[in-house]
Amino acid sequence: MKSVYPYPTLFGDVDLDVLSITVDGTSPLPYSHVSKPQKTVALHRAGRENWEYCTLHLRATLPEAELTEGAWTDVVCLAALTEKATNARSTTRLVRVADGTWNGTIDLHRSRHFERAALGLTVVATVDGVPGRMIGTTEQDWYVDLKGSTPVRQREIEIIEEDFGGPQEWLRPYKDSPWIVETTGEVPTVYLNTGAVDGFVDLLNGSGGSPTERLLRDVLAGQIAQDAWTAMFHTAVSDLDTDEDGTPVMPTGWRESVLRAMLPDVLPGRQLTDVLYDIQERRTKGFGWAELQTTIQYAAGKRSRIAKKLTNAVRAVDAADRNGIR
Repeated sequence: MKSVYPYPTLFGDVDLDVLSITVDGTSPLPYSHVSKPQKTVALHRAGRENWEYCTLHLRATLPEAELTEGAWTDVVCLAALTEKATNARSTTRLVRVADGTWNGTIDLHRSRHFERAALGLTVVATVDGVPGRMIGTTEQDWYVDLKGSTPVRQREIEIIEEDFGGPQEWLRPYKDSPWIVETTGEVPTVYLNTGAVDGFVDLLNGSGGSPTERLLRDVLAGQIAQDAWTAMFHTAVSDLDTDEDGTPVMPTGWRESVLRAMLPDVLPGRQLTDVLYDIQERRTKGFGWAELQTTIQYAAGKRSRIAKKLTNAVRAVDAADRNGIR
């Protein structure tokens, strides 16, 4: 959803490009770790294992004719690195050079980031005598991936097998659960507990087995998927940014995909922008939020096709009983 402002803003495109990257001030990052089409930088296996910071060399392109003719002054071009998982934020001001582009650098310090940082650009200016008003921004942020070795923008849900009673201390409180869903990072992760039930992970990873094993595998996979959809939805709606009028703005990445997939079933028959506003109102003010949990559960079940899988399982068990098969 594109925000609307009560003052003039740039109509033309605002573009940001990562020209090159140096690690710890000296080592250049191989350019295979940078993808312009994907707008992603992969810092894992960057040439040295224990690096401390990297410097991104940036170039921004703004609609110069608009900047020259528009009703604004004191134009400033700011690049920002942010990561919600650590609440880290750093900014730098780009400088206009002779060819009309805006150039500069920004440092990413490894100690301040956990997994994936977003790199965006904002253009601010004085408009109608009011300084610091945003007049333009990039349509799509760059991602700086600290754990990825390949610069891929969209990543699927990760599935990690781990003994919840093992060395990962943060998992120990959940040692009696066969799985948990973690959604605070840039990629949702399903953790499967290898120590919960003997044969549980082997069953999920298998492909053959008896009809009963196949049915159980299908139902378990559907239940895990439903839990994942529910957790991802709640995370997506609990962290919505708003514009100057307080209107919620559609998030990016997997959060956007989840909301676009589920909102038509959560509050059907309404425009997406209206649904997003209604969800924000219910969640923050409390009224109607509890009642909405039923439709959220329904939407998550629909995405995971849990009803179909349970129906197949019940029919198979019933047929086995009628045929005397145990």
